[in-house]
Amino acid sequence: MQDCYQPKRENNLLSPDKTARMKDAVDAVRAVTDKKRANGDTPLYHIMSFGCQQNEADSERLAGLAELMGYSHSPTPDGCSLVLVNTCAVREHAESRALSLIGQLKHKKSAYPDMIIGVGGCMASQQSRADTLKHSYPYVDFSFCTTELWRVPELVASRLGGGARTFSVTSEALSATDFSEDIPVVRASRSHAWVSVMYGCNNFCSYCIVPYVRGRERSRLPDDILREVDGLVKDGCRDITLLGQNVNSYGHDLDCGVTFADLITRISQLDGDFRLRFMTSHPKDATPELIEAMAKSRVAAHHFHLPLQSGSDRVLSRMNRRYTSEKYLNIVRELRRTMPDIAITTDIIVGFPGESEDDFAETLNVMREADFDMIYSFIFSPRRGTPAAEAVDQIPEDVKSERFSRLIECQNAISRAKNELEVGEVQRVLVDDEPGKDGDVTGRSDKNKLVHIVGGTPAPGEFCRVKITRADTFALWGELAEDRTAR
Repeated sequence: MQDCYQPKRENNLLSPDKTARMKDAVDAVRAVTDKKRANGDTPLYHIMSFGCQQNEADSERLAGLAELMGYSHSPTPDGCSLVLVNTCAVREHAESRALSLIGQLKHKKSAYPDMIIGVGGCMASQQSRADTLKHSYPYVDFSFCTTELWRVPELVASRLGGGARTFSVTSEALSATDFSEDIPVVRASRSHAWVSVMYGCNNFCSYCIVPYVRGRERSRLPDDILREVDGLVKDGCRDITLLGQNVNSYGHDLDCGVTFADLITRISQLDGDFRLRFMTSHPKDATPELIEAMAKSRVAAHHFHLPLQSGSDRVLSRMNRRYTSEKYLNIVRELRRTMPDIAITTDIIVGFPGESEDDFAETLNVMREADFDMIYSFIFSPRRGTPAAEAVDQIPEDVKSERFSRLIECQNAISRAKNELEVGEVQRVLVDDEPGKDGDVTGRSDKNKLVHIVGGTPAPGEFCRVKITRADTFALWGELAEDRTAR
């Protein structure tokens, strides 16, 4: 186990030197893009993003940097002057998919030789993968760590000036505890927003690469978060999700004495009609104070994502999760006691090294007792550099697949039964910005469930009241209630 200690901080701003470097680089790139525009050419950028919500939030900041440098957004990489790929490393499939799409950029760059390609995110924050990009993808210009978004203008400026390709992952970068509040954000949605409250992770679960590629926990100052959320609400944003690898640890590295429960309370006191969510919560730090703050909040959605990972105490210990199945179920009971209408979702890993049939049966038992509304389930994927990847008792693929099928079958029955209980209810639904794939108007309930709205034309990005008329395993259907105003 690595030492997770870090000194308490009074702020999280970039040093004056880093800020000056970022601004100088932005100016240097801007001189090039402005010249292109003067000559009748519009320099375009495209961002390809993989993985979790934190990556989506990072990609919105990368978009802000790109536009600050004078690039205009393009929905495809074709003909772009700048392409940034924000990768994931949580599972092998995510890395393989990212590398496959990076491979396809070779032909794009052949057709447009001025294209600059940069790769960031968790995959690129591993030196082995950075080396792969350098040697096997010669058309990629640079990579950058999750902790160094501020360096992207510098890397772009260097390549525009004829500088060498760059693929270094330094211990200094991965141990950084600062980040910039000055990077603008280009939101992908008008009504939904991600707001990072902290970065990094100190937990070192034995299967997870995140602490090694996102660095130690570092919290943003509460006033900065409040200012961002207040601005979003005033701009018309209606659904705000606070992000962190473990939001329950928020504030532990600050001197201000503000906990995550305190932060929820302060945000709830802001003016405006909006819905507040957060993820992800680690069960070892899910406190009664947080549950109470959530229950008392006028804006907190009654949805709690609480990763279980396994129902076996033996497996949880090997995962270094630092809670038992009984402690987990006690949190679930407290959530339901305090908020009887709450929806609880979770993550479960199937086939962790050494998982016996009895261990898996315990997971099914906890899943039934917890009565989850939905689960996000994964077959264990070894991540090089983590203890679990070195375990000698790996589970055969056919066994993992068979257990995964049983897990899904069990949860699907639970999810459908819980959704059917909501038929006849009138629920508050936030309508999505764009129609669904079939042209249906869709939205999300306070429980974060997908709701297809039949008939009527509710305004995108607005709350409305919907009477639920039908349910299946993964979604609800409903019609606008006679009183459409959401309260």
